[in-house]
Amino acid sequence: MTHLWDGLCAAYRIVGFEVAAKGDNVFRDLVLARIIEPTSKIDAERVLNEVGVPAASYATLKRRLPSYAKPSWRQALAGASARHARLGPASLVLYDVSTLYFETDAGDGFREPGFSKERRLEPQITLGLLTDAAGFPLTVEAFEGNKAETATMLPVINAFKAAHRLTDVTVVADAGMISEANQIALQAAGLSYVLGTRIPFLPDVVREWCAKHPDEAVPDLLMLTQPWSATSSEKARGIPDRVIYYQYRHDRARRTLRGIDEQIAKAPRAVDGKAPVKRNRFIKLAGATKTVNRELEAKNRALAGWKGYTTNLTGQTPEFVIDAYHQLWRIEKSFRMSEHDLQARPIYHHVRESIDAHLSIVVAAMAVSHWIEAQTGWSIKKFVRTARRYRTVRIKAGEQTLTAADPLPDDLREALIKIRAGGVH
Repeated sequence: MTHLWDGLCAAYRIVGFEVAAKGDNVFRDLVLARIIEPTSKIDAERVLNEVGVPAASYATLKRRLPSYAKPSWRQALAGASARHARLGPASLVLYDVSTLYFETDAGDGFREPGFSKERRLEPQITLGLLTDAAGFPLTVEAFEGNKAETATMLPVINAFKAAHRLTDVTVVADAGMISEANQIALQAAGLSYVLGTRIPFLPDVVREWCAKHPDEAVPDLLMLTQPWSATSSEKARGIPDRVIYYQYRHDRARRTLRGIDEQIAKAPRAVDGKAPVKRNRFIKLAGATKTVNRELEAKNRALAGWKGYTTNLTGQTPEFVIDAYHQLWRIEKSFRMSEHDLQARPIYHHVRESIDAHLSIVVAAMAVSHWIEAQTGWSIKKFVRTARRYRTVRIKAGEQTLTAADPLPDDLREALIKIRAGGVH
C-alpha cells in the first residue's frame, strides 16, 4: 500500500465524504483514482492496482454509477462540503462557469453547440461551480450547452441555499454573470452579492474626478463611489439601493495600455491586407474600406486601469467589496486544476445520468485535492508525484508479518503528518 493512498484516504475521510457516501468504497476509489491520474472509468482499475488497491469490476462500476447521479447522493456530497467549509449566515460563496466538449457531431437536447470563448462548434454542456471564499468546491451543476451563462447562477445558488438552510449568503461572481434581471432576482431571493461590472464607457464619477484634476495622474488604488438608487418600482418590490465602486490600478493600466499599443502597432498590416482583420479589434470596416479605429483606441485608453464592482452591500466598505471580488481567482484555480479531468465520457446509455455521476466524482476529487493543497502547501500534482514513489510492503516470514518501507524524505513525512493531523480539533 502506498503512502499516497493512505494520505488520500485520510483527506477523503476528514473532508466528510466517507460519511456522506455511506462508506461506499467504489465511489471513494473512483474519486481518489481520479486525483492520482485523471483517466477513463475503465482505466481506473489500472491506477488503483498501481497503488496496491484491489479495484471493483467494471460490471460493479456500471451498476453503481447510476446511484451517484441521483440528486440525494449529490446533495449529500454538497452537504458534507458545506459542513466542512463551515458555511453560515453572511458567508461568501464564489460562482463561475466553464464548458465541456464532446466527441459527437449532433446535439441531443443536453449536449448542444453554444457560446464558446474558444469559438468551438462541437456540442457542449455548461457547468456552474460554487465554492466557498477559499475556493473549496461546494457543488457543481450541469446545464444545456446552449444555456446562457447568466441563467445558470441563480438555480445553483438557490438550490444550494435551500438544501442547506442558509439564511443569507453573499454571492461573488464575474462580469459575465451580470444582467439587470440577475441582480433583481438575487435581491428578490434574499441574497447579497458582489459582481464585477463591465465598463462600456467612462463612468460619470471618473469623468468628474478627471475634470477636477486635469493636470494630475490618477493615483494608484484610487476608489470612487457611484450610488445607484433604486427606482420607485424596485422599491415597491423591496429592492434596495445599490452602489458601484470604481478602482484604478497602475499595474492594470500598464497591462491594458501595452496590449493596446501592440494592437495599434499591428493595425497598418491589417489595413494593408497583410494580417487578419478579426484579430485586431481596432480596425474599422466601412464597406471595403479599412481604417484604424481611433475613437475606440481613445476610449480604451481612457478606461485603462479602471475596474467596477457592483453590490447591494451598501453598508460595507469599498475595501471589503473589492477584496471579496478578488477572491474569484480561487475558483478559477479550482477549475484550472481539474479542467482536463472534467472531460466526461458517458459510459452507459442514459447520457445525462452518466454525466451527472461523473460530476459527482469530479467535484469530490476537486474538494479533496483543494483540502490537501491548503493543508500541506503543496500542489496536488507535487503531492501525487512525490508520494507515489514510496510504499509499505508487508513480508510474511513463517508466522511473523514484517513491514518494510522506503525511508520517507522529511518534506513528504511532514506533508503526511499535516494531512493526518487535519482531522484533530
